[in-house]
Amino acid sequence: LYNYLSLEPYYILRGQIWRLITWVLIPPESPGIFTIIMLMLYYSLGNSLEQTWGAFRYNAYIFSGIISTIIGAFILYAVMGGNIVFGQALFSTYYINMSIFLAFAVMYPDMQVMLYFIIPIKMKWMAIVYAVLTLYEFIVSGWAGRVAIFMSLLNFIIFFFSTRNFKRYSPHEIHRRQ
Repeated sequence: LYNYLSLEPYYILRGQIWRLITWVLIPPESPGIFTIIMLMLYYSLGNSLEQTWGAFRYNAYIFSGIISTIIGAFILYAVMGGNIVFGQALFSTYYINMSIFLAFAVMYPDMQVMLYFIIPIKMKWMAIVYAVLTLYEFIVSGWAGRVAIFMSLLNFIIFFFSTRNFKRYSPHEIHRRQ
């Protein structure tokens, strides 16, 4: 069943347009207890972000990640010649979930969570570890993996740079503070 739901531009251009929506329903890993725990975590993170940002901004954040992933799949399909099937592992919701986690870590860096229900750890340290692991995956993967990672995390990159206040670091502001 997963093969009929995955994001495959080859099949989408041949009439299977439901794949534009149904790939979001596939969990990033095989269903199990770990997936249920992760879904509960992302549900609570999403609720907190929605309460902080508001429903419109949170939905825009999520949908921009989904749309940029779809655009990345079609760009990769066009660049690689047009007769290729990616498989469900390349374009999944894993990095979109990662963007939710990273956005939460940026908003609440000192929030403490219990890793494995035992070890207390701050969100900023978990985000740094995830960012380093994602950067490593980006470096060692091929072009297809790099496009998938970059386009899935594009919403976080846009959010991060659009919400930074770079004016407060102007020379005039530094002089005023001194």
